[in-house]
Amino acid sequence: MRSLEEIGMLAKKASVKLALLLQDEKNKALKACAAALIDMQDKILEANQEDVKRSRENGVKESLIDRLMLTPERIKAMADGLIEVSALPDPIGEVISMQLRPNGLTIGEKRVPLGVIGMIYESRPNVTADAFALCFKTGNAVILRGGSDAIKSNMAIVAALHKGLKEAGVTKDAVLLIEDTSREIANKMMRLDDYIDVLIPRGGAGLIGSVKENSSIPVIETGTGNCHIYVDEFADFDMALDIIDNAKTQRLGVCNTCESLVIHEKISKEFIPKLYQRLNAKGIEIRADERACAICSEFTPATEEDYATEYLDKIISLKVVDSIDEAILHINKYNTKHSDAIITKDYNNAMKFHNEIDAAAVYVNASTRFTDGNEFGFGAEIGISTQKLHARGPMGLKALTTTKYIIFGNGQIRQ
Repeated sequence: MRSLEEIGMLAKKASVKLALLLQDEKNKALKACAAALIDMQDKILEANQEDVKRSRENGVKESLIDRLMLTPERIKAMADGLIEVSALPDPIGEVISMQLRPNGLTIGEKRVPLGVIGMIYESRPNVTADAFALCFKTGNAVILRGGSDAIKSNMAIVAALHKGLKEAGVTKDAVLLIEDTSREIANKMMRLDDYIDVLIPRGGAGLIGSVKENSSIPVIETGTGNCHIYVDEFADFDMALDIIDNAKTQRLGVCNTCESLVIHEKISKEFIPKLYQRLNAKGIEIRADERACAICSEFTPATEEDYATEYLDKIISLKVVDSIDEAILHINKYNTKHSDAIITKDYNNAMKFHNEIDAAAVYVNASTRFTDGNEFGFGAEIGISTQKLHARGPMGLKALTTTKYIIFGNGQIRQ
């Protein structure tokens, strides 16, 4: 097994070559990797079955098993993601601005790769392919450290990507997997700043907090998803129920799932029984405040902790408020700056919500489940940033670039 130092050196060397690849060369390689994923589907599925079996034996809850599990359809979606990224415009080399200064210098700004990107992530083996595709298209090498629960799947996926890169005549060191999943190795990776230019954690609050606290490498924080839906006094009930149902129950174990509801008091007595009927049919437990529990005795009383929890399970919290201002205060206090939505027919309330909610994605009359790189037209995403510097929201190609200034002169010297 390679040492971290060796992996870092290989990635750094590869990044120099990748930065010089032409768009057609990158696109050809991405298509070859997509084909390799399909060609090696049986091996990937066999490896994934080992991971799923081990996770079930370890008592992992089913919503997280769903994140881990691969199917032929999901592998095809991974391959399609690589094809979609290959079809996107290449941002590398784009000249963002160019201006002539009074002294005769022409100063421009050009988009370039970050260099070597490190990723520490949990579960979801599709992240392995998505991260590679976006990093490769932007001329970056990527070092991946997935979780122990998905190690066999990740190894099989990376083997397929290496096969595709070899067939395309590109260095397989464009994507390197750390196979040691120990916490000690993860901590060492966080300090590999001689080789890694940016570190991106993707997973639960514990992982993200650990990376923020221990990394000596610049971090792009991808956040947990305590996503809210506020049902305004002017909401269409049928629309609200459909959106909440979709946002909560379509996939329990993903970060854009709705975990908390806020209901306006004026509609609470009429709307809450309908909400209980819809979510109870899907097996969802509702943990609610006193006013909501007085309306529906089947609710479980909520604690303060419930309002701040990303459940990733068949549980949702609920709060009744007297105004949109109170709703916004509640959401901004407990959200994780990921995705929040309002259901309303009132334009002014919609705009107020848009303007005052502090989140990477703010919706009016739509499910939070759309916060996704593919849904936003990025082909894939390397994560959803909940911070405010450099990148925010689903991170596509441009989020994995930086810029440098290019200056043209004809002999100027500074006086």
